[in-house]
Amino acid sequence: MNRSTAWLLPLALSLALPAFAEAPADTLTRVRETRTITLGVREASRPFSFQNEQKQSVGYSVDLCLAAVDEIKRTLKLPELKVNYKVVSGSERIPKLESGEIDLECGSTTNTKARQEKVAFSYTIFVAGIRVLVPKGTKVDSVKDLAGLPVALSKGTTSEKLFNQLNASDVKMQLQTYANNTEAYKALKDGKVRAFPQDDSLLLGLASYDNALDTLGLSSVALSVEPYAIMMRKGDTALGAVVDRSLSRLYTSGEIDALYKKWFSTERLTIQMSKLTRDSFTRPNKEAGVAMLLGYSI
Repeated sequence: MNRSTAWLLPLALSLALPAFAEAPADTLTRVRETRTITLGVREASRPFSFQNEQKQSVGYSVDLCLAAVDEIKRTLKLPELKVNYKVVSGSERIPKLESGEIDLECGSTTNTKARQEKVAFSYTIFVAGIRVLVPKGTKVDSVKDLAGLPVALSKGTTSEKLFNQLNASDVKMQLQTYANNTEAYKALKDGKVRAFPQDDSLLLGLASYDNALDTLGLSSVALSVEPYAIMMRKGDTALGAVVDRSLSRLYTSGEIDALYKKWFSTERLTIQMSKLTRDSFTRPNKEAGVAMLLGYSI
């Protein structure tokens, strides 16, 4: 560097400093400054996260996220905290979380080893399992019973990943991918496909709301263990600690039982609390999902 250009260094440093100052802070710091938090919600993942007739975002997972919001308010000593809702699809939820468009994802997302590489998860909030929705009278005692049949998959889900893996082995199906659960379910109802594999709780939510359980039924075979959790940005440890503290409080106090009954014991839908779900409340954990048929994490 010669004398004529030496003056450029202090100028360059002064120009660079604001960029460092404007670097994104952790979520709680931004929430404290803006007094706003954005929840990623689903349009039709009953009874976890969906829009009711008034287009309001409601559901079991949404209630748990709102409890976490109350805990955030207490932690940050905020009198008010505005909650924004943003609808995301299965394929959008992780990209929109990573980009900062949402702060918490409050849906029906399975904690998996693969997803842990990109995002962080709360304690488990529910445990489902992949089953297959088929017309009544269709025998599905094993995946091999689906060989040769047209099968609907929902984009960006663990069931899509699992069935693509199965199709690459010895069970050849006619897989058709749809944008979301609603479209995959409609394809089954319209007779375009003969089966729709997805988490059993979501399948029951779709069919019960549609009053279709007299014509559609679930397979007896379960293909996976799907632990649902609230999703956050990877490395957002302060936010994660608050969310886990909120869930732990609900589990320890027993308030979780009333919330569970509110969403899983209704006139249209009844899902008994499984032993795995109860164990998750008794001993909070963040164990990843497992594809039982294949013998490894999904």
